[in-house]
Amino acid sequence: MTAAVLDKGAPTRKTGYGSMSRDRAWALKWSYFFLTLFVIFFLLPPVYMFITSLKTSTEISAATNPWWVFHPTLENYTGLLTSPQYLTFFKNSLIVSTFVVTITMLISIPAAFALARMRFWGSATLATGVFLTYLVPDTLLFIPLFKMFAVFHEWTGIQLLNRWWVLLVVYPTLTVPFCTWIMIGYFASIPKELDEAAIIDGASWLQTLTRIFIPVALPGIIAATIFAFTVSWAQFLYPLAFTTSVDQLVLPVGIITTLIKGDVFNWGQIMTGALLGAAPPLIIYAFLMDYYIAGLTAGATKG
Repeated sequence: MTAAVLDKGAPTRKTGYGSMSRDRAWALKWSYFFLTLFVIFFLLPPVYMFITSLKTSTEISAATNPWWVFHPTLENYTGLLTSPQYLTFFKNSLIVSTFVVTITMLISIPAAFALARMRFWGSATLATGVFLTYLVPDTLLFIPLFKMFAVFHEWTGIQLLNRWWVLLVVYPTLTVPFCTWIMIGYFASIPKELDEAAIIDGASWLQTLTRIFIPVALPGIIAATIFAFTVSWAQFLYPLAFTTSVDQLVLPVGIITTLIKGDVFNWGQIMTGALLGAAPPLIIYAFLMDYYIAGLTAGATKG
């Protein structure tokens, strides 16, 4: 047996133990740098909107610093919040969004459960086709939809155009495909042992969905609900094409059509209306952000 002899006089290689920590520090610095740039870029518009909403029409039209308020006032907020037209727009948006979210969930949850757990011929192809329908731009869909409603009125005499409830029919064409796709991914990530155990115990597919999968998939359902509410609340093209009367308009279209008169722009109330209109989705995101992120990340992969 030979003993290994170490030459203490031989040069040794220095190990850079701090290289990973230095790389991590530089990565964090660059991350915070770009994150700060993005935050500034995305926060500038709402900050400018808030500053403009505190100005009078005279101060807005004057050649002053647009980022400073010399004489702040709340007359734009009081003018809109006491306006019957604005309250009608807000009420119509709230009713439409509530009904659209309900319709979307009643369709998307059973459809996603069937496509993800009840394996049948063509289920994977059908799931992909559901998502592909969401990729069709709404700027192309509203033209044939408008023609279909016009023909429906000619055949039946029932007028759907220029009624706010027509949006309950057209909005789900945007919300149902994407919400179904999110829920398919989330249902697919749930262990198969749960539904197998439920079926063995004698539960039906409906009981398995309502008593097991919906409680487990609650973050994904919340994510899909937030998405459906945001789309139906902020949609502009469909209500612009399908509704024209002032009492039938929703908030995004009502603000533009009533506060812009010819070439006169009431910028103070336009910015105020936009901020007030953005408040409900912002509040929902603030309270349910954790559920929203969890639902999207879980639904992004299939397991």
